[in-house]
Amino acid sequence: NAPVTRAVVLASGLLSVVFSAQRRARALGISYQEIITNFRLWKIFPSVFAFQSTPELMFGLYLLYYFRVFERQIGSNKYSVFCLFTITVSSLLEVLSLVILKDTNYISTLASGPYGLIFASFVPFFLDIPFTSRFRIFGLNFSDKSFIYLAGLQLLLSSWKRSLIPGIFGLVVGSLYRLNVFGICKMKIPQVISSLFARYFAPSPGSTPRPSRTVVGNTLSQTGRAVQNQSSTGFAPMVEPPESSVAMLVSMGFDGNDARQALMRARNDINVATNILLEAQSR
Repeated sequence: NAPVTRAVVLASGLLSVVFSAQRRARALGISYQEIITNFRLWKIFPSVFAFQSTPELMFGLYLLYYFRVFERQIGSNKYSVFCLFTITVSSLLEVLSLVILKDTNYISTLASGPYGLIFASFVPFFLDIPFTSRFRIFGLNFSDKSFIYLAGLQLLLSSWKRSLIPGIFGLVVGSLYRLNVFGICKMKIPQVISSLFARYFAPSPGSTPRPSRTVVGNTLSQTGRAVQNQSSTGFAPMVEPPESSVAMLVSMGFDGNDARQALMRARNDINVATNILLEAQSR
């Protein structure tokens, strides 16, 4: 149920493997010499998707796969606009930076890979995804979101200046999208294109589809009646769940109303609520 993310991950992985097998991975990356002087604009496409090294590929694909939660939140159509906007604008900013820095000898080639898309996703990740737990390691406070930030930091500094600049531009573009520059948040891909795209990258008919809200609703309504029966026999009444817990389950791809009912049944235990929703999906 995340066809756009599936397509980006597939393109990034395949191009990285192909260029690495041909020993041309080091030739990737947007450079002033290739783009401006020699006018080889076609190199922008592989440079946008293919990573140059195996560590960058591993951390990059991990982050891309994790950030599929945003496609589930806003839908594949709007997420396609987000991808196109962040990739296009960040690439333009990278070319502009090379033009500005061409006489300073500061940097000649930028790292390749979907840095713009990945680091733009950190903006909604920071603002919209709540943490669910905190813990301490060697006296330092961490949350369940810390591992995503650490993976992003590793990717950001993987090639030092060559990867630092694209990562910063990704954060800038993500902020521009968040500010709804040019009304970008309301734009959509034409239905004909989105339908054609989903035909090739949506889950196959043989895979387990996400259940309709009717199935989940019926299951939760049955559990709701069971809880009501329990409350009449002396158990504690259901407590209204906090919005942060509901938002966490929504970010995992569940419906908001279903998530709220599951949390009420689970007494606001997110783990138990997740199991309830997953059990409802399997029916």
